[in-house]
Amino acid sequence: MEFNAVILAGGRATRLGGVPKPGLTFDGASLLSHALQAARGASAVVVVGPATPGIVGVLPDGVLIAREEPAFAGPAAAIAAGLAALQQSVSPAAWTLVLACDMPHASRGIGPLWEGLRGHPEVEGAMAVSADGRQQPLLGIYSTRALEREVAAASATSGLTNSSVFRLLARLNLLAVTVPDGSTDDVDTWEDAAALGIHDEQEADMKSQEETLEDWCRTLLQAFELEGVEVDINDVLAVAGVAAHSVVRPAAPLTTFIAGYAAGMARGIGQAADDTAMSAALDLARQVAKQYLEPGTETE
Repeated sequence: MEFNAVILAGGRATRLGGVPKPGLTFDGASLLSHALQAARGASAVVVVGPATPGIVGVLPDGVLIAREEPAFAGPAAAIAAGLAALQQSVSPAAWTLVLACDMPHASRGIGPLWEGLRGHPEVEGAMAVSADGRQQPLLGIYSTRALEREVAAASATSGLTNSSVFRLLARLNLLAVTVPDGSTDDVDTWEDAAALGIHDEQEADMKSQEETLEDWCRTLLQAFELEGVEVDINDVLAVAGVAAHSVVRPAAPLTTFIAGYAAGMARGIGQAADDTAMSAALDLARQVAKQYLEPGTETE
């Protein structure tokens, strides 16, 4: 089955202190190199990200590079930019592999996606689902015609800037394919990187970010006379990350603010203790964000 590939490599990497993910090293090669290897067999490949030495320097001959407009407009906008670059430069292919560059084991999941498509010719694509049931739209193979149709529809209405990938794909008839364990493991934090055996020469410097966040948290708590309150910074950041991925990026601070406000209200009326109220609020926010605009989810 002929396909082109769109590799996404242009996020802000905020929770990595701004260190670009494509250049992180796994098993002796950059994450971008691993993504390019995972896309082997594609008729054409476009990498969507900044034209920095860390990206351009590892691109084989013939690989295109594109950039979403505006920069850092999110993965849905990046997919659109990749499709546009392919349309302008190469012959169309029936299928498009969409792959984020921060999943070092993504290649394990691509075979099962193709197998699913061969067994279900009526669908418009196949999306990876992790062993624990999490959908990962940035490891998927989609009908090029269907993707182009949805990009055009979105561009004609609300646009794709900071839009959710789930929103872009919501009307597609997709097959959910459970992929091998670890296929969708991605790198959002240095803890993720360490768990996957991923390294970067700037990592030691970025460790100070954790210390800075802890100090800033203490400073804020003192300012609000909340010195006795325990804040799980990693949990808060994790909820923000889920909101950014499942909704739109600006949803991250909004979600954590509302969750904190709800926890404060619950504590104020004696509904729960500080730790319990915060944990419950973050859990609910995480659950709602994960479900937001997933295929089959209705919202008002």
